[in-house]
Amino acid sequence: MAEVTCFCYHPSESVLHAIDARFKMACLIMMSLCIVNSGAWALAVLTAAFVALSRAARLPVIRLAGELRFFGLFLGFVFIARALSFPAPSDVTIMKVGISFPGLRDAGLVSWRLLLIVLCGFMFIAATKSSEIKRAIEWYCRPFPFIPGKRIATMIGLIVRFLPVIFQQIRETSDAQRARCIEQRKNPVSRVIRLAVPLIRRTFETADKLAVAMEARCYNEDRTAAGSFAAAPRDWLALMTVVGLCAVCLFRH
Repeated sequence: MAEVTCFCYHPSESVLHAIDARFKMACLIMMSLCIVNSGAWALAVLTAAFVALSRAARLPVIRLAGELRFFGLFLGFVFIARALSFPAPSDVTIMKVGISFPGLRDAGLVSWRLLLIVLCGFMFIAATKSSEIKRAIEWYCRPFPFIPGKRIATMIGLIVRFLPVIFQQIRETSDAQRARCIEQRKNPVSRVIRLAVPLIRRTFETADKLAVAMEARCYNEDRTAAGSFAAAPRDWLALMTVVGLCAVCLFRH
């Protein structure tokens, strides 16, 4: 059984947990779009809002930093690639490679945006049950008869439930490689490849076993309804707050 990771639902009685899943999903989409188009000032405001909400909801943000160490490698790669490809005259030269200050600033903003979007996704998953996420997706897809809403909701629900399993497999693979002294290799690319290949193989094998098990149990998309949504005043207040925050951030951008 997979251990509890940061990327799963964390029960709490906070206001964030009590908000309707449909409103939280709408807020997540608006926040992500706002982050993509925000500058440094707006990103600082949104980061402060994330920290405040995480503390209020008692989410394990510090433990999240440890589980995102591999995503940090990806951000480092994005930062370097963006800094080197930015079209501006070089201000400094390091090992015959020209780097501009505007390029460094742009690379930092891009990496900051990616990290903040991932953190917002973590907050949504940690404060929303996977069953509520599935129901919310079905509700949004219901007005469009040509979109298989139940199938999409089932797939996304399985992805959300699968995240702790993937993190557990990362932990097991890392422990197995650490026991074989893989950390003594100084080449970080080689270490990432030796982790990624078995991890991807195990993930696909687990997904294949899950699909076979679901077929064996005659699983289908038509499940018993788990109740209907009922929006409360706090849901509308949360939505209006996010709309206002995004408007201010985009206006100051």
